[in-house]
Amino acid sequence: MGRVAVYGGSFDPPHLAHRRAAELLAESGEFDRILVVPVHEHALEKRLAAYEHRIAMCEASLLVAPSVEVSLIESELPPPNFTLHTLLALRQRLPGAEFRLVVGADVLLEADRWHAFDEVIRLAPLYPLGRAGVDCDEAPVPVLPEVSSSEVRERLRARPAGPIASGLREQLERWLWPPVIDYIEAHDLYR
Repeated sequence: MGRVAVYGGSFDPPHLAHRRAAELLAESGEFDRILVVPVHEHALEKRLAAYEHRIAMCEASLLVAPSVEVSLIESELPPPNFTLHTLLALRQRLPGAEFRLVVGADVLLEADRWHAFDEVIRLAPLYPLGRAGVDCDEAPVPVLPEVSSSEVRERLRARPAGPIASGLREQLERWLWPPVIDYIEAHDLYR
């Protein structure tokens, strides 16, 4: 089955740091498959855009190489969606695969909030990616730009009704892949 990178997250919305991470994983040559795994329901009960919208936006922006695919596995698991359960399900579906869990440096600083973190890293050792603005010894080199999904959602919520104004679109293009902006606009997301 080979080496599989598991890159999970809310992807609410997927931004340019997520896209760069997918590119780096594909370019690394370390993985046969890269699974982008949007959470179905956030384990910490964080409110998210509808799952089908986040899947569509991931497909529009993160499929940067043939080895990258968007996995729907979390939609098939009972809530709450813990990484541990996702990894156990993936091991059943992909026997013999070697898993690595892709995390940003910011996530490493929150390890104490994870469900069964020691078991998670036993099943899939971490593959940390540095992130600009985050100081973390395990991922010392910043490779991902500093982008905040929260800030993107805030800007989108504050917009007036109708099409996204050109000034806001210019701001959003610093953070989001253009097809994601188009999707958000077409589906009137983040109001």
